[in-house]
Parts: sequence; structure tokens; C-alpha cells
Amino acid sequence: MSKATYPLKLPSSIKVAAARLAKEDGVSLNQWIASAVAQKVGAVETAADFFRQRAGNAQPEELHAILACAPDRAPDTGDERPRSDPD
Repeated sequence: MSKATYPLKLPSSIKVAAARLAKEDGVSLNQWIASAVAQKVGAVETAADFFRQRAGNAQPEELHAILACAPDRAPDTGDERPRSDPD
């Protein structure tokens, strides 16, 4: 496995927490951060694959056709957009 270096700047509070967790796990801070990054990469790639498969061959035009069939009425109580939302 090849390794690359990357200068990482963390807020002090995050570094302290990560160092504490690494110590609790009995690993170096570098190893703990590498593992955390690997977990995040795996989660993001898994989610992307899931949504890609879920979408299949769907096309935006198909969604527009479905939305065009929705009734033109006010939202139910509690489903309104907050007034601060831009139109």
C-alpha cells in the first residue's frame, strides 16, 4: 500500500478530541485519523452507489411529468415553507 502525506490543520478542539479517542482505541492519532477518513470515504461512496442504483435510468423529464400531475393547492397545515425561504 502506497502512502501519501498531507499536512492537516484541525481546530484545536477537534484535535484534542481525536487524540483522546485514538488513545482510548490504543492507536496513534495518525492511524485514527486515517481510519476515520476511510470510514467517511466508504460511507459517501456507498451512499452514492445506492442512489445511483435507485435512480436507475430515471430522467429529469420524467420527474417533471409526475410533478405536473400534482394538484395546485396550498400545503397542509404544518407543511408550509418558513417565510424566510427564498422563492
